[in-house]
Amino acid sequence: MTGYRQILAVPGMASLLGVSFLARTAITADVMALTMYIVLDLGMSYGAAGGVAAALTTGLALGGPLLGRMIDRRGLRTVLLVTVVAQLVFWLSVPTLSYWVLLGAACVAGLLMVPAQPVTRQAIAAMTTARQRRAAFALESVQGELSYMVGPAVVLLCAAKVSPGGVAWGLGAAIVVGGTGIALLNPPLRTEDEPDAGAAGRPARREWLGAGISAVLTMAFGTAMVLSGVDLAIVATLEVAGQLSWAAVVVAVLGVTSVVGGLVYGALSRSLPTWSLLGLLGLVTIPVGLAHDWPWLCVAVVGTGLLAAPTLSAVADAVSRQAPVGVRGEATGLQSSAQSAGFALGSPIVGVAVDVSVPAAGFAAAGLAGLAAALTGCLLSRRSPPRPPDSAVAIRREGEDRPERHGTPPCA
Repeated sequence: MTGYRQILAVPGMASLLGVSFLARTAITADVMALTMYIVLDLGMSYGAAGGVAAALTTGLALGGPLLGRMIDRRGLRTVLLVTVVAQLVFWLSVPTLSYWVLLGAACVAGLLMVPAQPVTRQAIAAMTTARQRRAAFALESVQGELSYMVGPAVVLLCAAKVSPGGVAWGLGAAIVVGGTGIALLNPPLRTEDEPDAGAAGRPARREWLGAGISAVLTMAFGTAMVLSGVDLAIVATLEVAGQLSWAAVVVAVLGVTSVVGGLVYGALSRSLPTWSLLGLLGLVTIPVGLAHDWPWLCVAVVGTGLLAAPTLSAVADAVSRQAPVGVRGEATGLQSSAQSAGFALGSPIVGVAVDVSVPAAGFAAAGLAGLAAALTGCLLSRRSPPRPPDSAVAIRREGEDRPERHGTPPCA
């Protein structure tokens, strides 16, 4: 754990992770808060709530690269000011909006969501050395897992005690406080030796959005598909077994093992290529469907959990290495969009597999999606030429990374 202590000792790192965790925990619960409001306060169906969730997710997917591009051009604080104000207005107005107005407003709110996750990833790349980066991104992945475990659960608990409209206000306040905190910290998004985006020049998309970045984005999409699909397959399996009340226990085991896997991966001295981690994640997910009741399902998902956070960490690390400094914000935003799209599509695809077959087919579909993304990512990576460094410092850093990647296949 010495490596983690060194990372947390980096000036500003602990504060950034703490404030970012607040914002990300609230953001992961936004769909749940809106669902509770629509179903309980407006008295509408879960299908109607799903429409608002889809609008919010669509906005998130579209907003990632747009906000990243704005950060590259206008700076972090400008973007945070715009998004914090947008979130303040949206969440304050939620209890007063009719359904159809809320549907459109949710899309805009997603488009202008506080970019806590992409900013944290950019700051980690700027604040750490090459040798620290794997452990730092592992901490970021663990932070993400914890936010998914805590956020929706807190909203459900509060909805039972407070009105859903009040929960929406509280959630909005947490997002606003988190975004404001990041703005006050104003973490660096590039190292002191790297030129700012204006001085570095903005390369044309065809110069950087090639096979290498496409490979990483494909694997980000595939990882999210696996994880969202597994959640739905767990519910379907336990519903057939008449044990649906145990689903929360199985999902908790999945989350805890993911945290453990992320911490172990970050402490390793060598890393695996991203495509191999994703391929292993897909392989261990396919046989989970052989378990038919909750105790065995808890055992079966351990492999998936142990590989979840390491794969997400490897994807974030690969984006930080592939993206030129002048477009790093846009590239990180594209990564977030790819993951949002994967989470949005994973559940429907697995749901179709379950409907036409048996619940075990859901795990198989999720695992095969991961394997397909891993294979595509590996093939694209082999076609990618080495990226020219942004500066002499970048050359030195690549040299520092080389011993850690010695002997691995030439895939991301």
